[in-house]
This record gives sequence, structure tokens and C-alpha cells, in this order.
Amino acid sequence: MTLEVTHLTGGYSQVNTIKDLNFTVPSGSLTALIGLNGSGKTTTINHVIGLMTAKSGTISFDGLDSQKEAIQYQNSLAYIPELPVIYDDLTLREHIQTTISAYHLDAQKAEQEAERLLTIFRLSDKQDWFPIDFSKGMRQKVMIVTAFLADKPLLVIDEPFIGLDPLAVADLIELLQEKKAAGKTILMSTHVIEEAEQFVDDFLLIDQGKIRVQGKLKDIFKAFPKQKNINEIYFRLAKEVEHE
Repeated sequence: MTLEVTHLTGGYSQVNTIKDLNFTVPSGSLTALIGLNGSGKTTTINHVIGLMTAKSGTISFDGLDSQKEAIQYQNSLAYIPELPVIYDDLTLREHIQTTISAYHLDAQKAEQEAERLLTIFRLSDKQDWFPIDFSKGMRQKVMIVTAFLADKPLLVIDEPFIGLDPLAVADLIELLQEKKAAGKTILMSTHVIEEAEQFVDDFLLIDQGKIRVQGKLKDIFKAFPKQKNINEIYFRLAKEVEHE
């Protein structure tokens, strides 16, 4: 099951934030979108999950067109946003139950998997808590748990490591590797670059709405031979924008 983005151009109102993007994410792999703030990473993700309509180009997953077969396409994906979206009136337990109901999951199997995920992220003893009691990191963990619980073949993640402590980051990385091994297709944006090298299969460096470089981290550095680390690459990109 492959995510295919072909000649994707889109953005807000009359401005094309992303321009002629072309990439694929095969099953059992993870592609990471990287780049400066405002480069087009989140806009790309918003098009992939269907929050925005492309001005031109296509997006498909396992042959399902995101526009022509929108319902089937949407049913194939789970999404973790950068900013957690949870319900203030529902306890953590009720968030789990709502996810099971919304995705029509097998209750017994889903509850077992939920307990496993809650244990991994040290939330098992907080199932009767309301979101008002959660820290930012805990809210992010709730989003991660519910998205993984849905167990969809396409997983789209926007900056998942923000707000997580180092232990939770390690837990998430292990789960991502687990999902890859299970054949899931994963698209993720991140600023955690050097740590991501251990589990990311392909990096897409987006600059001003275009793919500047695609490949392994070593390929990114080959394209910028004078820069020694990712921060220096970002500084160079920022200076290029200033001089245009």
C-alpha cells in the first residue's frame, strides 16, 4: 500500500504554499518532511489528510484517490496533529472508548491493545482523569495512543515529538519501528532530525514549498557540502530567502 503524491500544488487562497510536489511512501516505510517553519510541511500534510483541496495534482493511497474516493481514502488513515485535539468533557478512558466506537474496532482486541499502549506511555493509572489534569506531553500521548489504536494502514503525523519527554520520545520511536515492520505506511513532519535517522527511510527537505533534496540524511548533506549539521543547512536556507 503506497501513498503517492503527484504534481501536488496547493495552499491558502491565491497563494501556492506548496508547488509541484512529487513523492511516494511505500508500505513498511517512513518518510519524514523536514524544513524551516513555513516551508510547506504542514500544508503538505493538510492536503494528504484531506483538510485542504489541491489546486492541481493528485494524492492517492493504495489506488484510492483522495478526492474522487474521499470516504474510502479517509477510512484508510489515522492522524496525529501537532497540537493535541482532545475533548474536555471526556476522561482518558472515554477517549479510548470513543475511538473504539468511531473506528468500529473489535472491542475486546482494541481494549487489550489500548491497555498495552497506555502502559507503554505510563497512562494506565490515569484513565479516569480529565484533560484539564493533563500536561501538554500527556495530551500528546493521548493523541498518539488513539491514533495507534485505530491501526490504519496509513499513518500521518505532524511534529509528534513536541512536548514529549525523552523516555516518551524513545517509546514513540519504538512504536513507529513496530508499525513499519507490520507494513504500515507513515508520513511524518519533524524537527528532530539526527535522532530520526535511525528510523526514517526517506527525508524530504522542503524549501519554500518545493522539494529541495530527497533521500537519506547523507544525501541531504551531499547537497550542502559546506554545512556540517542540519542547523547550518537551515541557516543557509534562511539566508537564501533573505537575499531573494
